[in-house]
Amino acid sequence: MNQYYSTSITPSLIRASVLASLLATGLMLVAILWTNLIPKSPGRVIVGGRQGFTYSSNLPSSVISELGWGSQMILTATPAATLLIWWDDHCILRRGQLNQGNFIPGPICQRAREKKTAISLVNLELYPSRDEFDKLLEGIPSVIVQPLGTRGWLIIGGWSIRCFSKSDEIWIKGWGEKIRFCLESLVE
Repeated sequence: MNQYYSTSITPSLIRASVLASLLATGLMLVAILWTNLIPKSPGRVIVGGRQGFTYSSNLPSSVISELGWGSQMILTATPAATLLIWWDDHCILRRGQLNQGNFIPGPICQRAREKKTAISLVNLELYPSRDEFDKLLEGIPSVIVQPLGTRGWLIIGGWSIRCFSKSDEIWIKGWGEKIRFCLESLVE
């Protein structure tokens, strides 16, 4: 802009123009990096169901207390919308937003058990087997399937796509191991 209004182009004016161009480019690069480092978090998806807490009545009170406390912490400390624990071929806990249907583990749950590691599905719309989780909560955008040894799963549905952080996943894994130990120690 200065070059249009100046009567003569001097070396100092050229240096100032080059410096201004470099600073503008640097500012744009900082803005691009900033949006990559701190991305805008996706909004919550409106899911169906009703708020609830159901558990198997044949569990000891100490186990029910642990399941109640841990599930409440998962639902409040992470972006979880619903939580389900499947143990020995039946559901022993459901908490959060609940559907009326009965959940039955499918191929994704079986794969988590075979791999002995959690499977995090960050955007269920992209997965062909997503209908496996319709009975968990219809329209749920993301799911973590944490195997509990060979006898069960901890399944957590999130409010939005890509909502679970690494620290959330570590916390879920730790609580899953504690639940597994607690349930395996029960005398049948």
